Amino acid sequence: MVALSQILRSLLLTARRTLPATSTQPSVIGTATVDLNYTTYEGLQLSNGVNAFWGMRYAAPPLGELRWRAPREPVMVEGVQSAKTIPPLCLGINRGYPSSGESEDCLFVNVWAPSNATQTSKLPVWLFIQGGGYVANTNGNWDGNEVVEKSGRNIVMVNFNYRVGLWGFLASERVRGDGVLNAGLLDQRLLLKWVQTHIASFGGDPSHVVIHGASAGAGSVATHLVAYGGRNENLFIGGISQSLFFPAQPYVRELEYQFDRVVSQAGCDNGVQDQDQMACLRGKDTAVLQGANVAQPFPGRDDPPIPLFYWAPCVDGEILTDVPYRLFEKGEFLRVPMVVGTNANEGATFAPNAASQSDIAVFFRNNYPLLTANDTDDILAQYPLQPPLPQHEAWFPSASQAYGEATFICPSQNVLSFLQQKGNGQGPAMYAYRFEVLDQEYVNAGIGVPHLFDAPAIFGPHAITAPTAVAASYSTYNAAVVPRVMAYYLSFVRALDPNVYRAPGAARWEVIGGGGVDAGRAKRLVIRTEGSTMEETDQGEWERCGFWSGLAGGRMRQR
Repeated sequence: MVALSQILRSLLLTARRTLPATSTQPSVIGTATVDLNYTTYEGLQLSNGVNAFWGMRYAAPPLGELRWRAPREPVMVEGVQSAKTIPPLCLGINRGYPSSGESEDCLFVNVWAPSNATQTSKLPVWLFIQGGGYVANTNGNWDGNEVVEKSGRNIVMVNFNYRVGLWGFLASERVRGDGVLNAGLLDQRLLLKWVQTHIASFGGDPSHVVIHGASAGAGSVATHLVAYGGRNENLFIGGISQSLFFPAQPYVRELEYQFDRVVSQAGCDNGVQDQDQMACLRGKDTAVLQGANVAQPFPGRDDPPIPLFYWAPCVDGEILTDVPYRLFEKGEFLRVPMVVGTNANEGATFAPNAASQSDIAVFFRNNYPLLTANDTDDILAQYPLQPPLPQHEAWFPSASQAYGEATFICPSQNVLSFLQQKGNGQGPAMYAYRFEVLDQEYVNAGIGVPHLFDAPAIFGPHAITAPTAVAASYSTYNAAVVPRVMAYYLSFVRALDPNVYRAPGAARWEVIGGGGVDAGRAKRLVIRTEGSTMEETDQGEWERCGFWSGLAGGRMRQR
């Protein structure tokens, strides 16, 4: 039997193209059109009073000469274009099988809006940035119609694709010289500007945009807080970070080996001068380049295991002027109200099934090649042997906790602390949560409350378009938590406060607390099916997050 954790990990890197077939899905009762000046799109009018527009271009196709260049405005097209089918995702990392539902031509946006909204409605906008570890698009097909309906048709929902893997994050001074670095982040930035220009056509208010990201999408939210040194371009007024993922974020000089590998594997190194290598890559067939879009061992590390996240944003001196942790430390970020949350067992679907401490040390060194033997000794000292978990080896609980805290929980805690400290407790409101809704199947499998298990409660169980990733318990014994979580999120989107429109009987969600050095551990909401309460961060967790913060700006990066 394949371990459930392996199934979930695979699902985090895949997505279906069609909506789940359930009796609760609204039916199509007609069409709706929107004029965006560069073209007119025809979408679907749904029976629940929501219009859905799928697959609208927000940028020109990033093909041929536009590979590894900044995204460009979409070209003008006369006539009415269809926006009735879910678009392909951007090409993810090559996982050894055909990339069904993916395409290099992928810069599309989806919008859900109340059917009766007009250009003067000025509805709050919920803008979702999908995750996928910057190596895949994994949440691009989450359906937004349910949250629009549950808001009382008082919001507009947006999600979109951006370039990932080799296509979005190939880095070298040669890329900078004949293209752009961090193309995937620039895609996101263009989409934020597209929303400013066009969202009123759907009834949205461009002055009230809340950006929300999951995993790498949450890391992207954090990146937009510090982008260009915290420059305010008035693109959003609030943010939601759901399981913030901060990968290794290297400097460009540390990634020349990656570019050299791509050049060699694509056949652009034989007699091709350095200054011509980008032209050679742009001339290659998509399939050839996709063959080089693979995870490989970092220099000086073993194979296997290969790193989980081989491609990542780099410190380019422009959109990222420094390592994000340092930018937060220096206070170079936008001040906006924030919701920051994580799940109880973030590392469970990523950590190795470790039988020994050595397994944990090898895993960390292979994912973070600047770590020394002394560093991994220090990591192991933070995570001694823990009680066993079903279907796993003895050291898996320690590995799971270590990776979950290093990669998701502590970045969330530490960024939240920086946000609060630099505001001296007088800045915008900050809200934190820990998701602890238990599914018995997952508990029996030894993975507890894994990464992004809160997603079906946020968007609704029928909004997630990979149904096998959604626990059946959200429709049975965990069903009661869904309307409470959805209401908290919708309230924050609408009022920048999760309490204003919270569900009847739901606990009041308090801000995290004062601006002292322990600000990040002050208060957070623990979300459970049977009820939610406020808690203070455990002292041990807080101290371990301080340990990871000490490594984050240096050796917890790529070579």
